Amino acid sequence: MDVVVEADGGSRGNPGPAGYGAVVFDAAGVVLAERAESIGIATNNVAEYQGLIAGLTAARELGATDVAVRMDSKLVVEQMSGRWQVKHPAMKPLAAAAHEVAAAFDSVSYTWIPRAKNAHADRLANEAMDGTPSRSEQPAPVDMTAPARWTGATGTPTRFLLLRHGQTELSGERRYSGRGDVELTRVGQQQAKAAAARLSGMDFTAVVSSPLARARQTAAAITDHVTVHDGLIETDFGDWERLTFAEAAARDPELHGRWIRDPGVAAPNGESFDAVLTRVRATRDELLQRYAGETIVVVSHVTPIKSLLRLGLDTGPSLLFRLHLDLASLSVVEWYPDGNASVRLVNDTSHLTV
Repeated sequence: MDVVVEADGGSRGNPGPAGYGAVVFDAAGVVLAERAESIGIATNNVAEYQGLIAGLTAARELGATDVAVRMDSKLVVEQMSGRWQVKHPAMKPLAAAAHEVAAAFDSVSYTWIPRAKNAHADRLANEAMDGTPSRSEQPAPVDMTAPARWTGATGTPTRFLLLRHGQTELSGERRYSGRGDVELTRVGQQQAKAAAARLSGMDFTAVVSSPLARARQTAAAITDHVTVHDGLIETDFGDWERLTFAEAAARDPELHGRWIRDPGVAAPNGESFDAVLTRVRATRDELLQRYAGETIVVVSHVTPIKSLLRLGLDTGPSLLFRLHLDLASLSVVEWYPDGNASVRLVNDTSHLTV
């Protein structure tokens, strides 16, 4: 089946509140599918690529074999046609994702058209940016550009974009996964790409990762230039590594019961949550000094990320057990030079539903 995909994206601020729109037509010009979504804070180019990916995905779901893509983005058309190189690090994961979807078709062509001839997709993109309830229900974008003046904080904050790694075989089975160096599953790799696409619309100075493979692989989807920091490694679960909660409780019932109540208790031959907090605090202080007033992506694991959020909220250890963090979720905390902090986002997974 031959189809035409028209796609567009836009941003109010570049970067700013962004959205995309895509429409699939048959050969007679009948609308077969529409896609529209707000994607939070992003640039025009990111939104345009997201629109292309959504349009191609819709065409694939319809069973199309040959696709003619028409867009008013010269950049996307030329890069996808292979005539222009993709030089910006933030755009490479998006272009790769688009090529991956396009590979499912027998043929795909890309043609530039004037904006006036791309009115349908443009309207969908604007509806998404306006927050109109549409074809893809998503949570409202979080404005992470506004200062937290109501807290009394002063100075330029250092922003940590906290990203949990994608799925592994152990996380999929809900097993304790600490220092064991397991890699991402195929689903985990897809989650990493989706997170990278989300982050590509944000300005950041560096990507800092735990040394474990699952975190480094997630970080590598964002950029080729990853700084590894041992302080971001996951809790050492010792002899409970690779066990489920029930298996660990059956193996050491008394110790396991104390462990879930007391952060000073360690797993056998492992590390306590208090010890993790101490090293994460030291890591935070080091990163704050190195990247003062800048934005960095921190790719890590459940306990270190919860510890950073706990420090940002200035709360007790109960947060470790009451706060849920999904795989490849994004959280944001800012640290001010006067000692104040502001948690701006927790466990956002909207990028995983595209």
